[in-house]
Amino acid sequence: MLPKQRKDKILDLLREDGSAKVIDLARIFKVTEVTIRQDLEKLDKQGLVVREHGGVYLKNVEDQVRNFSLINQDNLNEKEIIAQKCLELIHPGDVIILDSGSTTTEIAKKIKDISGLTVITNALNIALMLGANPNIAVVMTGGEFKPPTLSLTGQKAADFFKGLNVQKLFLATSGISLKSGLTYPSISDLVVKKAMIEAAETTYLVADSTKMGKSAFASLGALSLIDFIITDEGIDEKHKQVFKDNEIELIIAEKGAKNEFK
Repeated sequence: MLPKQRKDKILDLLREDGSAKVIDLARIFKVTEVTIRQDLEKLDKQGLVVREHGGVYLKNVEDQVRNFSLINQDNLNEKEIIAQKCLELIHPGDVIILDSGSTTTEIAKKIKDISGLTVITNALNIALMLGANPNIAVVMTGGEFKPPTLSLTGQKAADFFKGLNVQKLFLATSGISLKSGLTYPSISDLVVKKAMIEAAETTYLVADSTKMGKSAFASLGALSLIDFIITDEGIDEKHKQVFKDNEIELIIAEKGAKNEFK
């Protein structure tokens, strides 16, 4: 991995977890601690991170948590359109899992009028958004808190899903590629995502078209783990073909039009 690629991956990880230790980063990226410290020094000079003894944390993460806002606010228009499409798939009385993430947060904003829902989530912002709604029962996982994503992760979060049988999962991702499958910046999330998928009868991956063809650091597994992909109309033809070849149904959310399965 080239130095610039490694620094980008380190920054992606920090935007997911909030902080990291030098020794852990050296192990993850298979380089020396000296090399990691050099990477962090450059990121520090760019004003992106704050170094501390033996580790590093993302700059401004405390303000972000205090304001209860997500760091990733890119492509919100496309995510809102995807969320609107998801409303066609959620019905009164459903039991669903909403993964943490900016697209699933948009879904949470739109389901407040669907009566009798049970929403299981590892996202604190989603729980607070829906928790006071008398029409919706909200159930939260346990786990370790990740400030940038306002979510709970790790083995305790994953264990929560053991023995559950949920109708629908709306799953987030950081990158989708034929080679790497579903990818995420943080290793700690993988066990949670797998547990969610195992608990759900149907898994809908919700991802805007900029995620297509991209790979984050950690791979969850092949595209065959999911049943449907819901994305926006910015997706190109080669990625449509990838999903067709892997027998994954593609749902394209189109702005201002009634959408059909593609």
